[in-house]
Amino acid sequence: METGLSSDPEMNWRLSSLDRYTLVSNSDLHSFWPWRIGREANIFNLTELSYDELINAIKNKKVSTIEVDPGYGKYHFDGHRNCKVSMSPEETKKNNNLCPVCGKPLVIGVLNRVEELADRPKGFIPENAQKFFKLMPLSEIISMVKGWKFSTKKNINEYYRIVSGGRTEYYILLNASEEELLALTEKDIVENILKNRKGDIEVKPGYDGEYGIPVYGNVKEK
Repeated sequence: METGLSSDPEMNWRLSSLDRYTLVSNSDLHSFWPWRIGREANIFNLTELSYDELINAIKNKKVSTIEVDPGYGKYHFDGHRNCKVSMSPEETKKNNNLCPVCGKPLVIGVLNRVEELADRPKGFIPENAQKFFKLMPLSEIISMVKGWKFSTKKNINEYYRIVSGGRTEYYILLNASEEELLALTEKDIVENILKNRKGDIEVKPGYDGEYGIPVYGNVKEK
C-alpha cells in the first residue's frame, strides 16, 4: 500500500486493519521541477538486484520509505482558505465542524479522517514497523533558510552547488557529515539539513487547498 504525500507510516499504523500491508512510497512528482523527482522513495533490502528479490522484499516488509512530511499536503488540517482558518481535528470537533468566521462547514482534511478511522492512539508503533525517513527536499530547505522561492535561479544554483561532485541529494540529506556539509554551503543551511535528518523541522499544516509551509527557526515539539 502506498502512503503518498498525504500520509506517512505513523498515520497508517493507527489503523490495525492495515498491519498486513507493506507500506511503500513513490516519487510523487506533481510538477516539472526536476529536483522534486524522488522526494518520496523506497529503500529495498535485497541480496541481489533481481525481480524476484524485489517482490520478496515487498512481501516480507524489507522496505524502508522516504516520506515528505504529510503536513505539506493541501488538505492535512481542516479549514477554510477564504477565511484563513486552519484547525486540527480536536479544534474542529470543539467548533462542531463549523468555521468560526463564516459559520459554514469546514473543509475536512486527511488527519481528521485518520482520527475517525483509527483504533489505536497517536504515537502507536507496531512490533514489525518498517523504518522510514521523513525528509524535506533539499531545494526547499535552501528556500526556507534563504527566503528565496525554490524555483528561482539563486535557489537552483545553490542546490546544484551542494550536490556537485557526484553527490546525490539523498547522500546530502542522510549521510554527509557536518564537516563535509560546511565545506559545501552556509552554516544555517547545514544546521537545517541536520535538523531535517532528525525530523525536527516544523511544518505549518496545509488546509483547504493551501500547501503546508516549513517554519524557519522552529523545531517540532518532542
